[in-house]
Amino acid sequence: MKTLRTALFTASLLIPAAALARPMTPEDVARLEAVGTIAVSPDGSRIAYTTASLPDVTEGEDDGATTQELKLAWGPDAWRAFLPKDVSPGGVGFSPDGSMVTYLWAAKDEKRSVWGVPVDGGAPQKLAGIEDAGVSSYAFAPDGATLYLLTGPAPDKTRDAEKKKGFDAVVYEEELPLNRLFAATVGAEPDAAPREIKVPGYVSEIAIFPDGKRAMIKTAPTSLVDDSYTSTRVNILDLATGKTVVVATPGKLEDVEVAPDGSALSMIAAIDANDPAATTLFKADPASGTFTPLNAGAAEAAVDAEWLADGRLAVVVHKGTKSVLRIYGDTVEEIDPGALILVGVESAGGKIAVEAHSPKHPTELFVWQGGAFQRWTSHNPWLAEIDFGTQRTVTYTARDGRIIEGVLIEPVGGAPEGGAPLIMNVHGGPEAHESDGWQTAYSKPGQVAAGKGYAVFLPNYRGSTGYGVAFAKEHQGDYGGKEFDDIVDAKRFFVEQGLADPDRVGITGGSYGGYASAWGATYYSAEYAASVMFVGISNNVSKFGTTDIPNEMYLVHERKWPWEEWDHLMERSPITHVDKAETPILILHGDSDPRVSPTQSYELYRNIKVRQPDTPVRLVLYPGEGHGNRRAASRYDYNLRMMEWFDTYLKTGDRDAPLPPPRPDLGQEEPAE
Repeated sequence: MKTLRTALFTASLLIPAAALARPMTPEDVARLEAVGTIAVSPDGSRIAYTTASLPDVTEGEDDGATTQELKLAWGPDAWRAFLPKDVSPGGVGFSPDGSMVTYLWAAKDEKRSVWGVPVDGGAPQKLAGIEDAGVSSYAFAPDGATLYLLTGPAPDKTRDAEKKKGFDAVVYEEELPLNRLFAATVGAEPDAAPREIKVPGYVSEIAIFPDGKRAMIKTAPTSLVDDSYTSTRVNILDLATGKTVVVATPGKLEDVEVAPDGSALSMIAAIDANDPAATTLFKADPASGTFTPLNAGAAEAAVDAEWLADGRLAVVVHKGTKSVLRIYGDTVEEIDPGALILVGVESAGGKIAVEAHSPKHPTELFVWQGGAFQRWTSHNPWLAEIDFGTQRTVTYTARDGRIIEGVLIEPVGGAPEGGAPLIMNVHGGPEAHESDGWQTAYSKPGQVAAGKGYAVFLPNYRGSTGYGVAFAKEHQGDYGGKEFDDIVDAKRFFVEQGLADPDRVGITGGSYGGYASAWGATYYSAEYAASVMFVGISNNVSKFGTTDIPNEMYLVHERKWPWEEWDHLMERSPITHVDKAETPILILHGDSDPRVSPTQSYELYRNIKVRQPDTPVRLVLYPGEGHGNRRAASRYDYNLRMMEWFDTYLKTGDRDAPLPPPRPDLGQEEPAE
């Protein structure tokens, strides 16, 4: 089939595009590639980047998770693969002198270590590692003579011996060893005895100051996910004395960058402990630990930042469904990227590179040059064959007068008279937002649905980021309230506009979007003809007792503990409203999900199955998967099931249709006897 695909694409170059346009399929989604991470060489002449992809299980490749392929670019469509395909690198960067591309990789029978490959050609070489643990992150000293290695904890030989004898019981949330930091000398051979540096707490990130004497570390009290969300702080570590200066931001923390002269830090962080997301840009003094917000109160979200060599600060900012590149200096400049959605920025040697996607392609590499963003990479050339549904930003007014925004994908060819079947695709969080860029993935119907005649709407309902902290806080203390009313109000808006058929509106989403899908199939069942729920919430009381983020739930979501409002939490739980559940619902969950326990899906399934035996319901569990599917086969299976469910119940408008077969048609040949 791969040979056939190649032949078809080659032939397509000779035939007008309009004559060859075809709808996107789940098989297309399974083979998408996207730019992963980027790094600019110190002189700006080259950009190292990775492409992320999964095995193409639709073509018989062995199942597996996402792999990265390292490439080196020096101009538009001028690039080459830089490592064998069986090497999946992480932590891509450059040595300080620019002579090597560096990366993390675990060679056969070895721990993950820092490797380098000469930019002008040559064999990869191991630069540094730790014998008893893998390296999770690294940073060079400015002179390139030392590599700082963040590694896992030292092995517990006594515990390992106990496990071999069968004593392998796990003490929940107690056995949490901290990671370690080492300094390794860079030389002709890897340092055999790197020096350990004591660090406070669990360190997740490190950067070295230009003076080589201090390090910026992000640290939390433990390795618990809840601590990483609520208690991560910047520490400025004196590498000689071990003394620290704490930059005590009050809540969530994301991107932190050190200025070229070491005089300042940029931080993207929460404005307070109850801020749902780190979206405010701060400038901090590393000597005193004081910090000042640069865009407090703005209706936007800072996403990524990078200091330029001249001391200015480049920041990717999302404003609703759009994005800009903002440059802070003596004045503030904004660069509008047009149809692009910027998601990351890197700079060195006077070159600014960004990762960006658009409605017509996943993330690619672009460079700011000559007053425009110049595209340097073009993966997925077969996308030229696809007939895309028109995509645009839409605003509407909710029932209480609040203006809500979202992204609409129209059916290919437009909506028919009487309206099209419409899928509400609800993001999780809810501290996240949808952009008017690439919107098709294994769990997002996007252009696959548009090609089958559906409209898709992705609402930035109350609680979303991208519209300022105040808007993001509007869902707090109101689980399932105004936030999910906003989605029903979107349905009514599109019905009034003639785009949606009122009897054929469905809903899907994962995590908090899964909660919305469960709420839509129960409390709001009269509004939705079909629902597909992924890793979603059905019982707000039991969810608290089984999640790994209880403090985050309290601080940025409900603002009350369950014992303060048992009745209210149950009233806002989908299982309470199963008496109304007439919407066919497909429930999907990873059986190893630590965030939203799969018992949430069991609860909803069992309540509907027993209390509403005539309502179509199916529960699908993915072995070994967590809060989202990692493996290629699980993702492809999910996409097939989602679209089959909507085709069965939503497109037809028949809530009483029989269940589809339990196994989707994978299009695979039967194995030979």
